[in-house]
Amino acid sequence: MADRDNADGIADRPLAVDVSSPRSLCDDGFRPYERYSLTLPLPGGETLTQRRDILRGGRVAGVLPIDFARDRVVLLRQFRLTAHLATGNGDMIEIVAGRVDAGESEADAARRECIEEIGVAPDALVRLYSVLPTPGLTDELVTSFVGFVDSSGVATRGGLASETEYIETLVVSIDAALDALRGGRILNALTVSALQWLALNRKRLSELHDAAIKAGGVVQG
Repeated sequence: MADRDNADGIADRPLAVDVSSPRSLCDDGFRPYERYSLTLPLPGGETLTQRRDILRGGRVAGVLPIDFARDRVVLLRQFRLTAHLATGNGDMIEIVAGRVDAGESEADAARRECIEEIGVAPDALVRLYSVLPTPGLTDELVTSFVGFVDSSGVATRGGLASETEYIETLVVSIDAALDALRGGRILNALTVSALQWLALNRKRLSELHDAAIKAGGVVQG
């Protein structure tokens, strides 16, 4: 029983698992879709064999743009087919987010995505946390940031035509965004987690803003 009540053991850890080479299930999709066979070691010398199909999502940067001077946040509205199929509410409220290109850092991707999706670059970034949103389905690893911006320059619409994106921007008060969160009106996981962070750390925004501006780049939140 003592081993089950070990606070020091509350952490993800590696496992000596035998993983096969991938077999492609789809060659012309939006993301690679692959099948793996794997053997997991179990206590007592036993093993467990599994077959898993994985959507390869790769690294992603997400940004919650905050206008500290005006006490406002910038959110997006974008259609997602998965949400449409799951809930009927496909026109989702989101934060800035996008894939990290090869050779690009998460912070550089965060700045680039802000320019592409809301039309302004952040003056400074605060790195928050990294999460695997759906590890049972995809290897997508998302690193989230707060980006301090001047919301007066935010474009009405954003997105790249080459990626068939159509994005509407919303510049709203922090109170309104948190009310929507509390009311369950937002289901996008990246948006929910970013706004939960904001609700917990709102009193620290002045400290983080000043530190990030002074650093002239990225600080850890």
